[in-house]
Parts: sequence; C-alpha cells; structure tokens
Amino acid sequence: MPGVTTIHLARHGQSDWNAEARWQGHADRPLTELGRRQATELANRLAAVPLDSVYSSDLRRAQETATAVAAPRGLSVRALPELREIDVGSWSGLTRAEAEERFPEAFRRWADGGHGWEDGETYEGMTSRVLDAILRIAAEHPDGSVLVVSHGGPIRAVHAVALGIDLAAHRRVRPVEPNARLSRLAVEDGRIARLD
Repeated sequence: MPGVTTIHLARHGQSDWNAEARWQGHADRPLTELGRRQATELANRLAAVPLDSVYSSDLRRAQETATAVAAPRGLSVRALPELREIDVGSWSGLTRAEAEERFPEAFRRWADGGHGWEDGETYEGMTSRVLDAILRIAAEHPDGSVLVVSHGGPIRAVHAVALGIDLAAHRRVRPVEPNARLSRLAVEDGRIARLD
C-alpha cells in the first residue's frame, strides 16, 4: 500500500525577464544575481529537510535554482519538460502593457481569469501535464520527500487542485507565487493536499 509523499514545491529564483516583468513561458531565461541568491537562500531553508530526490522543469531558471539545493547534498537534478511554465505563445517577451496594447480583447479575457494568447498552450493543457508529472513523481517516492522546482503558472495550478477550486478562480483571487517561494504538498492515492 503506497504511503504519503511530501512534495516541497518551489518557484525558481528571479530571472532576467522576471526583473523586467515580461512573460516568459517556454523562453529559457537565466537567473539574475538576485535569483542566484534566492536559490542559495532556498537551499539554506531546506538544509535540515531530508530529500530523496530533486526535480525541476527543464528550463534553465528552474534547473539553476534546483541545483543550488541538490548539489550540496550530492544529488542530481531530474529535469522534466512537463514541469515547464505555460507556453504563452506570441506573448513571450512582452510586458503586460505591451500585451494589452497589441492584444486588447485577449488581454481583457486574460485579466478576467480566462485565456489570453491565441497560440501557445491552454491553462487546462498545462494543468494536466503538470499534475501528471507530480503524480508520477509521488508514485516513484512513496513515503518519500522530494523537491520540485517549477514556475508560477504550474504551481498555481497545483495549488488550485489541492484546494479543490477552479484555476481561473484561483488566478483571480491569489497573486502568483513570489520567486523562490516554498510550499508543501502531500500526495496520497492520487490525491493532492496542500500542507501549508
């Protein structure tokens, strides 16, 4: 009988486009100096926490953050493309003001909790791939404790599922996770619950 898996879920440290308030999506942006410090601080916060494995999105900003935690422990980072940020299509690289100017109707839809970009990926598609990855990771580590470093969109999607609410509603009422923010989940029998 599989037990409870504890997943420590962290957003990557600040990237250069985070600093400029640009949508990143699948763009492979590096951490800033602040982002590297945030990654080190995350490693310090987790120093006393036993971890069986460290996973991350395959994008550089997440892998760099995860490596700061994994390397001192002698662990390697298991990078999974399924943990990537949502693909924002043609909005990648734009600020909110630029997206609103170029795509006013789509931006209004997005601001109301719906879909904005016409290309890229849907929130439902992103949620499905991220949840599949989280459940697969939990199944590989029954009764274990792992770190998953991902992105604002996927973390928000997982939190919405854990809270039993719709992602669009969650987007309207909760701000995106700050860079390097840590939360904990319990996964048991395919069910996800937020611990903090």
